[in-house]
Amino acid sequence: MHSDQIVISVMMDNVPGVLSRIAGLFSRRAYNIESITAGVTKNPKITRMTIVTKGDNHILKQIIAQLSKQVDVRDIKVLEPYESVVRELMLVKIMADNTNRRNLMSIVDIFKAKVVDVQPDCLIIELTGTQLKLEAFLDMLSEYQIAEIARTGLAGLSRGSEGVKYY
Repeated sequence: MHSDQIVISVMMDNVPGVLSRIAGLFSRRAYNIESITAGVTKNPKITRMTIVTKGDNHILKQIIAQLSKQVDVRDIKVLEPYESVVRELMLVKIMADNTNRRNLMSIVDIFKAKVVDVQPDCLIIELTGTQLKLEAFLDMLSEYQIAEIARTGLAGLSRGSEGVKYY
């Protein structure tokens, strides 16, 4: 995570329109959403949303206050860097042929990435990890032609069982 990055985990009712209401809350207050991921939890009536934004403590307090007012929101946690585990998934399509594929594969191995598709002229590589790891991987690919990148945004959980709420 970057130094001014805020990662918030929000547990909410899994109801239509909840994602757009949360995104609208951010846009009305001119807070940028760097990434947002959402998915149903163990309980299909509950969705966990991980929101990444930037700001200082004042902005964080404002965001939490606004999220707390939302009827569908059940719990809000700030995922602090040393008290949580956060990961992102990235797919990278790289132009590669027989002349450069072997060197590319050594980079894939170093980062413990996975080749998920091979075509005569390109590869699709899957990598999961911290944002720093993903950025370092992209830096190592600077001499290759990257055709496309798809990133999921962060997903995360706080470490340990303290504060876990069961819905």
